[in-house]
Amino acid sequence: MAEDRLVPKRIAISIHPDYKIDGEEVRPLKQILTRLGAKDLFVASVHNPSLKQALLDDKFDVVIALGGDGTMLRTARLCAPADTPVIGINLGHFGFLMAIQRDEWDELLPRFMRGDYRIEERMMLEATHMRNGKKLDSWHVLNEVVVCRGQYVRPIEVSAAIEEYEVARYLADGLIAATPTGSTAYALAVGGPILPPTLRNFLIIPVAPHRSLERAIILPEHSIVTVTVHTTHDVVLSVDGQAPVSMESGDQVTVSANQHVVKFIQFHDPGTFYHKLLSSMGSDSFSASKA
Repeated sequence: MAEDRLVPKRIAISIHPDYKIDGEEVRPLKQILTRLGAKDLFVASVHNPSLKQALLDDKFDVVIALGGDGTMLRTARLCAPADTPVIGINLGHFGFLMAIQRDEWDELLPRFMRGDYRIEERMMLEATHMRNGKKLDSWHVLNEVVVCRGQYVRPIEVSAAIEEYEVARYLADGLIAATPTGSTAYALAVGGPILPPTLRNFLIIPVAPHRSLERAIILPEHSIVTVTVHTTHDVVLSVDGQAPVSMESGDQVTVSANQHVVKFIQFHDPGTFYHKLLSSMGSDSFSASKA
């Protein structure tokens, strides 16, 4: 929407942790942005605590995530509580979440600096790890929450309850709870449906189920899902591909809609999402030019 557009002046660049602040990956971008009118540039690793604090202090108009999809996921989780828009510039391999690819700098960076873009709000989830009724940790989630087997190649048993009513028990390699954004990631790889990225729903789907429900369950945003572990061997919890957290039999993970949204800066028509997705899957269904 036009009223959402902002001509950015105060810009943070959140970089992949392997990049240097004045390294060859960052320097050309800083030069271009300065030439196009950026007045205040702040560059920091996505893991730098000063970036998070500066966001909470409302220091930036927008944040650029420079790297790959992993950098974008981490940056988006920082931006959401601050209500700061984020745009991804891909220097990684695929960069499905990124709005600007390597060959689009000349075309799209000037548009970005003119405020010629749209804001696309993406739903997030909140995941909480519980043990014996006590909260161990919680996370903001943009893609997915995964409860799965650890080092032992054996299926695990988990149950899923919706609003405290158990709806399914799974003997499987794992169980995924995914946002619409995450529906095109791990959930898609195990046969889940593709959800439009701006939808306010989420889904749960098992990984390699054995004699269990195989279908995804799509839930409205007000739902609260509780996943309970019933297996004594190694089980782990991972959020958005972060380092796994060990779980014990009886542990629970509650998953619900997060109060925050991620504001993605986008340039292309919403239909481009499907074109990009299906092209990445080797489909030519959308290869024809738009009429």
